[in-house]
Amino acid sequence: MRKIYTPTSAASDVENILKMLEGRWKLIILFHLFDGNVQRYSDFEKLIPGISQKMLAQQLRQLEADGIVARKVYPQVPPKVEYRLTEWGQMLCPALDALLKWAEQKDDFASPAQQNDQDVATC
Repeated sequence: MRKIYTPTSAASDVENILKMLEGRWKLIILFHLFDGNVQRYSDFEKLIPGISQKMLAQQLRQLEADGIVARKVYPQVPPKVEYRLTEWGQMLCPALDALLKWAEQKDDFASPAQQNDQDVATC
């Protein structure tokens, strides 16, 4: 059953979603996982120059707690830990892709000052 939104509840829910994704490294981590590959912690360290171990661990824990990333620990020495997107996390890829396409179209539209001079339909 689909939720019915009011402008206030929609804005609040989108704000909460954006809070899940905020942070300097979360989107970079996600884009490294969107291709379907499983990544190990050490892979992320190589793929994301400049991220500290503490910050990488923190961002991965938050993504895991939010249900976007799944963590699998293998019982061996040295420890082997793999990260992948959950099914729900993978569904984020088309949404972020749509945002990128939306942003690419910005230059195709007149500036706000020019739009005020034209008949423009609003939501």
